[in-house]
Amino acid sequence: MSEPLRVLGIDPGSRLTGFGVLDFNGDKATYIASGGINCANGEFADRLKIIFRSVSEIVAEYRPSVVAIESVFVNRSAGSALKLGHARSAAICATFSFDVTVVEYSPREIKQAIVGSGAATKEQIQHMVKSLLSLGGEPSPDAADALAAAICYGHQRRMKNRLSDRQLLARRR
Repeated sequence: MSEPLRVLGIDPGSRLTGFGVLDFNGDKATYIASGGINCANGEFADRLKIIFRSVSEIVAEYRPSVVAIESVFVNRSAGSALKLGHARSAAICATFSFDVTVVEYSPREIKQAIVGSGAATKEQIQHMVKSLLSLGGEPSPDAADALAAAICYGHQRRMKNRLSDRQLLARRR
């Protein structure tokens, strides 16, 4: 049996950054850990430093092979999108000292992979993450979004592997 693939999902935010760690063994996802990095207080640069240091510690502790992170979207204002982009960059830069692959998914892609609708609500994401991972309780919204990013990576990986297998079979014929 091969060693599980560990994936860290990150839902970046300038006030609260969610994280979730899953192991994938074939098609099966196993919950390892999740939580939030609270950086709501202080100057913006100090909050980015908290995100950077915390993500570095999480990567050092859990040693993922892959980091799946939500990409930036413009929801309310350009200023909010810029702050989100900075928080996301702090999280990504925190992985540079480690041998990890970073993949990005739009919020719509993640919602589509988890709920089947790109317009899913946070509550729907929480419910599906709880169900897919057989959790005893619902994770916080930010942790659920981070776990959803990790699950999205697992789904994408499974589909790519199946397509590769089919292409190999087709070539052999």
